[in-house]
Amino acid sequence: MTTQSFLLLAAFMAVLFAAAWPLGGWLARVADGRAVPGLGWLGAAENLLYRAAGIPLATEKQGMGWRAYAIALLVFNTLGALFVYAVQRLQLWLPLNPQGLGNVSPDSSFNTAISFVANTNWQGYVGEQTMSYLSQMLALAPQNFLSAATGIAVAFALIRGFAARSTQSIGNFWVDLTRITLYVLLPLSFVFAVFLMAQGVIQNFSTYQDVTTLQGAQQTIAMGPVASQEAIKMLGTNGGGFFNANSAHPFENPTPLTNFAQMLSIFLIPAGLCFAFGRLVGDRRQGRAVLGAMSIMFVVAASGIMAAEQSSHPALQAMGVDQSANALQAGGNMEGKESRFGIAASGLFAAVTTAASCGAVNSFHDSFTPLGGMGPTLLMQLGEVVFGGVGSGLYGMLVFAIMAVFIAGLMIGRTPEYLGKKIQSYEMKMTSIAILVTPTLVLVGTAIAVMTDAGRMAVANPGAHGFTEILYAFSSAANNNGSAFAGISANTPFYNTMLGIAMWFGRFAMIVPVLAIAGSLAGKQRLQANAGTMPTHGLMFVFLLVAVVLLVGVLNYVPALALGPVIEHLQLYK
Repeated sequence: MTTQSFLLLAAFMAVLFAAAWPLGGWLARVADGRAVPGLGWLGAAENLLYRAAGIPLATEKQGMGWRAYAIALLVFNTLGALFVYAVQRLQLWLPLNPQGLGNVSPDSSFNTAISFVANTNWQGYVGEQTMSYLSQMLALAPQNFLSAATGIAVAFALIRGFAARSTQSIGNFWVDLTRITLYVLLPLSFVFAVFLMAQGVIQNFSTYQDVTTLQGAQQTIAMGPVASQEAIKMLGTNGGGFFNANSAHPFENPTPLTNFAQMLSIFLIPAGLCFAFGRLVGDRRQGRAVLGAMSIMFVVAASGIMAAEQSSHPALQAMGVDQSANALQAGGNMEGKESRFGIAASGLFAAVTTAASCGAVNSFHDSFTPLGGMGPTLLMQLGEVVFGGVGSGLYGMLVFAIMAVFIAGLMIGRTPEYLGKKIQSYEMKMTSIAILVTPTLVLVGTAIAVMTDAGRMAVANPGAHGFTEILYAFSSAANNNGSAFAGISANTPFYNTMLGIAMWFGRFAMIVPVLAIAGSLAGKQRLQANAGTMPTHGLMFVFLLVAVVLLVGVLNYVPALALGPVIEHLQLYK
């Protein structure tokens, strides 16, 4: 790992912690229903939204049990998916379509509707050639906000379960959704969009521009309302992109400064939620412990990815190919990377976007070295808990924390407790479902794809690399990431259907057990700590939590990884 990479990673983590700490207080106020300093004027808009939704102001803060909360969440997101599907199927006859783009195919519409509702934003299509401005703004952009707000709402519900003292309520889904969107996502997205426009990200409704290049050829340059999409895409860990080239496109990510800011924005809310967690449960050390576990795993993974990419590809090296873009990148693997970012920033971006459930990319992961490509794959397979998505990262890590205290309780012969709540058989059953649902979807989906002609025909590369492309696709879909390894033609009826199923159940088959855990914990008395209580805020618990996350990942995925990137790496030195 070079000095440049080390300094970039250190600066990134320092700025992240400095920005996330005050955001944690802001998020805690939103979760508690308290006024947010400086945004009190939005109270009128909040009340208006409640009236429009038919929620009487006198009962707007009436709590829900976990079943009512889950039903409201599922119904809302199902209706959202149907709406996104309908807009795509009708876009030819809808306004704001200056290019006259046709209706999207049924299987692609199905995949995209689920993808954006599930906060995955997997895109099997070329954005600038498929989606009209109206489809981008009316169907996709609102789901970027609402899917992110849904994830944060579930995190709030689980935190309330830990903080509550014998109650049936875990909050009100409609209130949580409204307040998160209004007081968190919209203000942050507005500020970030203005910053991006100042740096050169486009925001317009112009028709596509036909220009003559310096070589005399004709080229069509896509236009559109990009900055507003880019802001919530990053802050909501949605991923995807207005353009097919995603964050490698100069109209989405023009400078090293925007690249750093986009990486920071991906982790900002997940890190802030850790601080909010500590505040809401009444012990800030608990939030710092969870954040510490996430940070340890991320720093190790990011260091490994950057180090792998700073090594020359042995096959190209043997051929005498110069793999560097310039003297500063000498000796590194620049294939698939933008020269304006270089190896360090590209490797760090790959780690950030796959540690979080974002999926935005500024380089081709398919062009990474085998070990460099294994890093992003494994980060997703750990369950998107290394910071993870907005909300989903925290509630996923808290599920692992429940598993960790259960294992520790077995080791010392005590009934496990976490934050004063006894962890019993019901919580462990729901925890097991939440942890195992995504590996099941990934491994079963991959197995079906490699056993069927429709699955194999879409793969451009044979052997271990092609297997990695399939494994990566299902890991990305089931873990709500949305990034692609490339090299696989995913816009086919087979993959649109299979990945759509993986995205839907990877999202909601985990959310429902998490809400069940929240409801069960909320109904329990919160016990006082005593001499026999295992502390869950110190280094010992941090390392136990890291060990549990890694152990589950290793047990689930090592055989599959051995068939893909590990074999490919060994083949380079045969």
